[in-house]
Amino acid sequence: MDSAERQSVPGTQAIGRAARLLRIVTAAGGGGASMRDLAADAGLTRPTAHRILQALRHEGLVDFDERLGRWLPGPELYLMGTVAAARYDITDLARDIVRSLAVRTEESAFLSVRRGDETVCLLREEGSFPIRSFVLSEGVRFPLGVASAGLAILSFLPNHDVDAYLERHPDLADRWGASHAPARLRTRIRETQERGYAVNPGLIVEGSWGLGAAVFARDGHPQWALSLTGVQFRFSADRLADLGKTLLAHAHQLTARIAATGR
Repeated sequence: MDSAERQSVPGTQAIGRAARLLRIVTAAGGGGASMRDLAADAGLTRPTAHRILQALRHEGLVDFDERLGRWLPGPELYLMGTVAAARYDITDLARDIVRSLAVRTEESAFLSVRRGDETVCLLREEGSFPIRSFVLSEGVRFPLGVASAGLAILSFLPNHDVDAYLERHPDLADRWGASHAPARLRTRIRETQERGYAVNPGLIVEGSWGLGAAVFARDGHPQWALSLTGVQFRFSADRLADLGKTLLAHAHQLTARIAATGR
């Protein structure tokens, strides 16, 4: 459905706003989110956000902690998630691979999934190196092209999908820094395609580096990504190639495992 079709369907705007609030509440995790932050992040006035959240609460999709004054995911989301997991969740397939990646590299390892124009972290496994980066954890979302997992996925989408994505998100540089301007992002996409894996040289948090490799569905589209994060001195030029080789091997293993299940 294109934007014109969405605008012609009654109630579509309200559904979009509710979905946006649900994503933000879910991304906040167990600590929940305040009304002020939810309204700001969703681009809504506080009265509008409050009305929508109350409706979602009535349906069990969100909950409100009276003591903390924060909004949390509701029980119906859990029930829906257990049903959807049978089709979409690959965490059981990936868990030992993510753990192996953390053990082999001694860095924090992750599995992320593409959801529309974003990536969502599904799994985190700590490596043995004691100094860690905490940019990414379960439930955290980033736009495609931001962070190594999202860059890895974006880099292996068809060219027309990349063009359309950049047209939909002209504000990436304003939100995430000049390195995410279209021309510079396209350069990083080309480098990722040539290298096979994405590199994030501290572009989100200074001194926190990441590597990402796409994991493909049976139809050949990049749907997930494995990634590594750590402190800058652990990603020296000499070590980077070895980390990338190990990351790609684990990504290929997971792609083959997914294909074998018919997903």
